Amino acid sequence: MKKVAVILSGSGVFDGSEIHEAVLALYAIEQAGASWHCFAPNVDQHHVINHMTGEPMDETRNVLIEAARIARGQIQDVAELSARDFDALLLPGGFGAAKNLSDFAFKGASCKIHPEVKRACQEFARAQKPAAYLCIAPVLIPQIYGKGAKGTIGHEKEVASAFRTMGGDHIDCPVDEFVLDQERCLLSTPAYMLAGSISEAASGINKLVQQLVKMA
Repeated sequence: MKKVAVILSGSGVFDGSEIHEAVLALYAIEQAGASWHCFAPNVDQHHVINHMTGEPMDETRNVLIEAARIARGQIQDVAELSARDFDALLLPGGFGAAKNLSDFAFKGASCKIHPEVKRACQEFARAQKPAAYLCIAPVLIPQIYGKGAKGTIGHEKEVASAFRTMGGDHIDCPVDEFVLDQERCLLSTPAYMLAGSISEAASGINKLVQQLVKMA
């Protein structure tokens, strides 16, 4: 059975992993006949957001502990992730990818990626093992794969511009499709960058995961 490593960034669209995207991806991985294995950085979230009001809350939460909610406790520190143990990689979106896995939400094209996340993702890149980035997570692609790497966040102009500034080749993509950089074994899909419902998000994620597992 093919094994897919999944890097989560917390739990909740505004300060962690987008839960719908994460669950859809895990389900699609199983439906494709593969197994999923979750990881997350063992660090505090940048902040905690009240998902009813959208306002910051005066408390601290740990990314790994929060992500464990999605994984039902089946999760490890991303520092333990090695590409040699897996056939493919997947990163769901959610603002956690831009706040906890990186600081893109605050620094844009000048962002930095969490060092252990960057190390793990670059291991998959160097090994030419297929990797998939959903929603806002593709903003990590240029720093991981270098100049000319293809990816998509849909067609949001400001984020696409930052993607290009970092050296990536941004390609506009509808919600029900994905972009494949064949040379780099790299896939991306807009998901909730464009989706207005769970079913719309699933339309692209399902296709992407089928291709990811096929390539693994």
